[in-house]
Amino acid sequence: MISKFLYKREILKKLLLFFIVVLFFSETLLAKESWKKESKRLTRIYKKVAKKSSVSKKALRKAFSYYKKNRKKKGLSRRYLAIADYTKTAKHKRLYIINLRNGKTFRHKIAHGKYSGVIGGRVRKSSNKRGTHMTPYGFFKVGSKVGKTKKKHYRYLNVKGLQWSNRKVGYPSYKGGRDVIIHPARYVKTGGRSHGCFAIQNREKWAIFKRLKNALFYSYTGR
Repeated sequence: MISKFLYKREILKKLLLFFIVVLFFSETLLAKESWKKESKRLTRIYKKVAKKSSVSKKALRKAFSYYKKNRKKKGLSRRYLAIADYTKTAKHKRLYIINLRNGKTFRHKIAHGKYSGVIGGRVRKSSNKRGTHMTPYGFFKVGSKVGKTKKKHYRYLNVKGLQWSNRKVGYPSYKGGRDVIIHPARYVKTGGRSHGCFAIQNREKWAIFKRLKNALFYSYTGR
């Protein structure tokens, strides 16, 4: 009786293991198929934007490539992706917010840092270092909560550097970081400059904030 019981238990163990293995491979295959579909969809969106938009093709290619590789790992938004194309002048609407579902692109003005270029001009120099008053560069993840600054009471969204070169951007200065946020400012309308923050027009802030939460933000300065 004991031997029969042990035999049946071993059979059950093997069957259970078999079903676990089948389930694992099934989920893996489904995940791969799902990723293939998503990758194809993103490629279609990329081609559509590349054809119809004036954003730098190099910036667009790099942004989509980074997004595909890091969306899940970095917890990036599935809805929008943003590129600040600083190879264009401040007089242009050089912030491109791309709808990743249909390829529609929203354009807005965005300021560059005081020592990155002249008023109304394009970025000539960029830096992720503290105290430079230059525009930071690279890939960032935008925060999910709208805050308010203590001094000027700006509404803002924070950003967090995703690369080694900009890892300290978006962290408080008292932690050795560089305080950079996305906030509205009056000077953006006339091509004015910030101290390095990604400044936008006040009247557009809520539309921009809504789309940028958790989104990939690429500050492209030509690097």
